[in-house]
Amino acid sequence: MTELFERIDKEKQSKIIQAAISEFASFGYNGANINQIAQNAQVSVGSIYKYFNDKEDLFLSMVQYGSSVLQAALDEILQGDEDILIKVEKTLRTVQKYSRENRDMIRLYHEMTTQSNPKLVKPAAYNMESFTARLYSGLIEKAQSDGEARTDFDPKLFAYLLDNLFMMFQFSYSCEYYQERFRLYAGDDIFDRDDFVVEQTLAFVKAAFSYQHK
Repeated sequence: MTELFERIDKEKQSKIIQAAISEFASFGYNGANINQIAQNAQVSVGSIYKYFNDKEDLFLSMVQYGSSVLQAALDEILQGDEDILIKVEKTLRTVQKYSRENRDMIRLYHEMTTQSNPKLVKPAAYNMESFTARLYSGLIEKAQSDGEARTDFDPKLFAYLLDNLFMMFQFSYSCEYYQERFRLYAGDDIFDRDDFVVEQTLAFVKAAFSYQHK
């Protein structure tokens, strides 16, 4: 985002951000139309190119924005003093709520994961994943040192596996294909059973943390 975008009023910023996220989430990077984004945001196309260098810059800016919103929610949970299982439970519940309330944001995240353009993949992945990679690795390392988690696994790899679980939760509560997949595996009423989903998933994670090889 350019300095000019940072200086415009918050309401106008919000309209552009929401219009861009919705367009990219609905049509993907290649199918998204800058003219449509400008129309939906009620600004001129020229204004979009004053605020962002090009379509690629706009896309990556939206990825970065989405990442910062989710990071803020996770940081508040994971930097607390509770043990790791309480943090995992709070994260699961946050993901359920956030994914329902920010469906386009998660769909944009999903769109990012399908990108084959190398110019977009590396910066987008860094924006979305580097924060959680460090956060989850540090969380698991601390749990291991505090005796809350088994020590016979690599914390970085386990952080990757844990993040995959959270990522699938996000897609399952916001993307149509993954919603149908979730129903197929867990039943048609699974979206009415949030507490059950959290309890069962937490039991799965707890078993993974606590089992010790003999």
